[in-house]
Amino acid sequence: MGLMQHCGTIGFDADDTLWHNETIFERVHEQYRALLSNYHNADTVNRTLFATEMRNLELYGYGVKGFTLSAIETAIQLTDGKIPADEIQRLVMLGRDMLAHPVELLDGVAETVAQISGARRLLLLTKGDLRDQTRKVEKSGLAAHFDEVEIVPEKDESTYANLLRRHGVDPADFLMVGNSLKSDIAPVLALGGCGAHVPYPLTWGHEKLDDLPPAPGRFVELGSVRDLPPLLGL
Repeated sequence: MGLMQHCGTIGFDADDTLWHNETIFERVHEQYRALLSNYHNADTVNRTLFATEMRNLELYGYGVKGFTLSAIETAIQLTDGKIPADEIQRLVMLGRDMLAHPVELLDGVAETVAQISGARRLLLLTKGDLRDQTRKVEKSGLAAHFDEVEIVPEKDESTYANLLRRHGVDPADFLMVGNSLKSDIAPVLALGGCGAHVPYPLTWGHEKLDDLPPAPGRFVELGSVRDLPPLLGL
């Protein structure tokens, strides 16, 4: 943990790190399974939808819009094209509701970000749809605390390397805070940076990761974002 106290730049993930996101998707998944329950069981619906999302990821990217298109495609597939137009319309409206959902900060986030912003350089690094992520950043009330906001299509090692180089940040001086081991922590550790994992109760299958790169003294799992200031010696 001593290494992390010296990190001058702190990166924050957004979805499920600063505000709730996966719980919104899970509520829609429940309605989606109910909608298709007359055609297939829940496991088949989940498995087929996930496969469709993965197949479309390169084209649609992350976020609500890509999810909605994949949900419609899956519904047509699982019903052999028999799903009625009013149910397709319902899926469209579920997507619209997700895009308009209020931004709900996680407990302790507002105070923690405000405290750290006075002592460290803060970067907000999130992936997904540009318009939707921009809306959430603006609605969150947190934007003023961040020196830079970056919305990228993917969060992998090359993305972080380019971002840190562009912002003049040495990876050894960088700590990334996030809920996803795959997108927030592993790539930064691989570059020689530090990672603070703040688990969220739900994790999308695509973000699950079993192993991290070796990083003695550069990785910690926190019980809450409130544990971050003490970690930084604040």
